[in-house]
Amino acid sequence: MSERPPGLGTDEIVQLLAAAAARPLYAGAVVSQLDHALQTAALLQHRYPDDPELAAAGLVHDIGHLLPGVDDAAHASAGAEVVRTVLGARVAGLVALHVEAKRYLVATEPGYGGRLGPDSVASLATQGGASSPAAAAAFAALPLASAATALRRADDGGKVEGLVVRDLPSWVPLLRGLSERGAAGR
Repeated sequence: MSERPPGLGTDEIVQLLAAAAARPLYAGAVVSQLDHALQTAALLQHRYPDDPELAAAGLVHDIGHLLPGVDDAAHASAGAEVVRTVLGARVAGLVALHVEAKRYLVATEPGYGGRLGPDSVASLATQGGASSPAAAAAFAALPLASAATALRRADDGGKVEGLVVRDLPSWVPLLRGLSERGAAGR
């Protein structure tokens, strides 16, 4: 009998996300962490209907914020670590890169930084600020760079008060399907 690999299972991911309904996205925000996750996933599913892993990454991209003892600077790597075994390497890679994608876009796209919400502006400072030219070039060369910037843009757009999107239970089959596919490949 083998032990389950480190990380969260599908049920634990869903429980964390459900509990996030009670957590505002940032101090004073009306949008909850769960609202943000659902909106980000819905935007990605709408824009990239043939990429369910990207939508799943949108759903769990900020799960690191929901883990005890994880600060903002470490939330992307911590989130990637806990979803990797259940949702796969690509989803985890996108979760890991969504902060670097923000830093890249701030460095390379004129005006992008001025469109960031107050929470993203504040977190950018703790996450290292805009990418250096060398770091931006290295990011752009990554195989997941394009998908990570798509995730980042949806992250920016997934903060709308009162936006009606699919509920959390409707995403469970996708998460379970990715988990089953990953289990078959292990």
